Amino acid sequence: MDEAAVRRSMTRITHEIIEKNSGTADLILLGIHRRGMTLAAMLRDNIIQFEGKEVPLGCIDISLYRDDLTELSTLPETGKTEIPCDLTGKTVIIVDDVIYTGRTARAAIEAVFHSGRPKAIQLAVLIDRGHRELPLRPDYVGKNIPTSHSEMVSVMVDEYDGKTGVALYQL
Repeated sequence: MDEAAVRRSMTRITHEIIEKNSGTADLILLGIHRRGMTLAAMLRDNIIQFEGKEVPLGCIDISLYRDDLTELSTLPETGKTEIPCDLTGKTVIIVDDVIYTGRTARAAIEAVFHSGRPKAIQLAVLIDRGHRELPLRPDYVGKNIPTSHSEMVSVMVDEYDGKTGVALYQL
């Protein structure tokens, strides 16, 4: 996907979020630390453009909630978690770049519940590459890309990569 295709997908996801939630009241966007945060900011900007309303935007770092924590390191490197408001009674939309096994999404859900008790949690991803190991399904998907385990999906955002797009690589 080039930058235009990413932006079209994020625009469609924005409209789907607004439609499914009958507007933007009580919505909170939480991007998963790094690229999910950039995508969540794109959704927020689209909501402002389409609805004329500001939606709280925060970020969550899932490092301490991973189920493979001890396999990665004895001292995990953590990013910052910023929850912009009380989550109680709100609809939290977790935003990530790629869903694969579902383990990152599970960790993000756990991190959200550690921070409060939302009314609902929804998941928005730019890419769904399949191969789920956990019974999780995103509510909003930019593009389904069937992959093999020997392939890697790379989502690039200008903030971290100097360009925006999606590439598929053979490992």
